[in-house]
Amino acid sequence: MSAVSAALPVLTFWRGRRVFITGHTGFKGGWLSLWLQRMGAEVTGYALPPATTPNLFTLARIGEGMDSRIGDVRDAVALADAMRTARPEIVFHLAAQPLVRAGYQAPVETYATNVMGTVHLLEAVRQTPSVRAVVIVTSDKCYDNREWLWGYREIEPLGGADPYSSSKACAELVTGAYRNAYFSPERYAEHGVAIASARAGNVIGGGDWAADRLVPDILRAISAGEPVRIRHPDAIRPWQHVLEPLAGYLMLAERLAESGPAWAEAWNFGPAEDDARPVRWIVERLTQALGGGANWQPDAAPRPHEAHYLKLDSAKARARLGWRPRWNLTQALDAVVAWHRAHAAGEDLRQVCGRQIDDYSA
Repeated sequence: MSAVSAALPVLTFWRGRRVFITGHTGFKGGWLSLWLQRMGAEVTGYALPPATTPNLFTLARIGEGMDSRIGDVRDAVALADAMRTARPEIVFHLAAQPLVRAGYQAPVETYATNVMGTVHLLEAVRQTPSVRAVVIVTSDKCYDNREWLWGYREIEPLGGADPYSSSKACAELVTGAYRNAYFSPERYAEHGVAIASARAGNVIGGGDWAADRLVPDILRAISAGEPVRIRHPDAIRPWQHVLEPLAGYLMLAERLAESGPAWAEAWNFGPAEDDARPVRWIVERLTQALGGGANWQPDAAPRPHEAHYLKLDSAKARARLGWRPRWNLTQALDAVVAWHRAHAAGEDLRQVCGRQIDDYSA
């Protein structure tokens, strides 16, 4: 796969760095853990056991190259103890209840994990003198979605019409409050900690089997020999390969660690303008590539509200960080198909992930 020239994480920066990741057993956290291991970082992860069977964490043997700790971000004491023991310089917070529909079904758990989990993470940072940089990962759904045709910028109002979306907006507010109250850029010389938040769109990639996500739903339907049932075929989402925002998080963490206050704010990491595609476009491409005649049909079952149109404006990350998407949507889908074909063929998926990280970084 060809790549557009763009800045990437610096290998020499990460070699030997102590890094703490919450949510490392999840899809995004698993890919981030592997990438950091590949760059020579000393990684400690803190998360619940993998939420699905199969899962990326087990299949790619992610725990082999890191200190993997099972724990819940809702347990403030255990989280703080784990962080103090790890003595990280850089912290990535990815642990979350990540699904809109699950938020409707379990709102208390969603708020407890996404809001209080963020509070507990930042309290643990306050108790860990080694920390210098923190990246809090939220979501594009943290914005007050007004179904605009243009992308949301970091200065747009936060909001949320459902428990998941509003919990992510709350996590942003918590991050801002802690930054102002305890880690103010104006007092950086006193505390030495820089905190930023990162917002990304809908990510796809090999190893995602979560419920109510488009690519896993397609794969499950194909495996069962059934039509893919699609809730919102005309909904437009900012699709991107999982490595795209992860590259942004890594670059942002480098800047926070090196230059501190100048980067301690919110950042969007979304795909190129022409990669905001309707759901039906993704379904038709993937069923054609994977399905051997598979088809899809609208899901007529009653369903809760979900946003129809949502895009991010990543101009700030492009202009200031030098970050931009390296794979277009077709390349991203090719990588997903290649990963799942490798899985079906019984290949070593840790090596497959490593090759895709190397291809992306080339």
